[in-house]
Amino acid sequence: MRVAALYDIHGMVVPLEAVLAELEHESIDAFVIGGDAVSGPQAVETFALLRSIDASLHWIRGNGERALGPAGSGAAMSGAAAEDAIRFTASQFSDAERAELSSLPAQVTLEVDGLGPTLFCHASPRNDLDIVTEGTPPERFSLLLEGVSEPVVVAGHTHMQLDVERDGVRWVNPGSVGMPFEGDVAAFWALLGPDVKLQRTPFDVERSASAVLESGWPEAEPFVAENLRAAPARDETIALFERIACERGER
Repeated sequence: MRVAALYDIHGMVVPLEAVLAELEHESIDAFVIGGDAVSGPQAVETFALLRSIDASLHWIRGNGERALGPAGSGAAMSGAAAEDAIRFTASQFSDAERAELSSLPAQVTLEVDGLGPTLFCHASPRNDLDIVTEGTPPERFSLLLEGVSEPVVVAGHTHMQLDVERDGVRWVNPGSVGMPFEGDVAAFWALLGPDVKLQRTPFDVERSASAVLESGWPEAEPFVAENLRAAPARDETIALFERIACERGER
């Protein structure tokens, strides 16, 4: 089985369309949508586009989807902006759709060509909020991988691509389709089988910016300025995430 892993789309339709167009030229057996797919400016449009994919689709729950349901307490970073963004996303869906999204499975294991049993989760096999970056101390993985039998784990949440071996397990972050922190404005994802290929797909930035600004999303203007017409620096983001992880007691 060959798998396209699309993580952290965050309601960004134009980058997602670009990735799906590129995948038309690939032989894919399954898609894994790795959580935090709709929480963003074009929530409904992203939801509809993902549901239209004519292939085996495995959609796992991220903290963004969990935030839409009864177990949503603590699912997002604290602060007024985060709460406004959650309310915006929730307002776009019916009760039934919110229930569907918030009850998605937390993880799935697939047999991937050349890699064997591969565990897909949002942040870590433990939960949907663990912070893992290039700067995460290697000793942290003994806890993150406790009870994991699969030789490969695919996890996102931090929006930066990663492919490392820790505690005998290959840990892969496909990156973010919609909100990458790579120092580069593009869509980032991964193709798995028979090896891991970390992918980068360009998209029409101005068309995406216009769609975001017209969406009514409360974070639209700063996001366009800081994430579409500029690119968050990878090294600075790693330092920020590692500082947050220390404050949370994760280091």
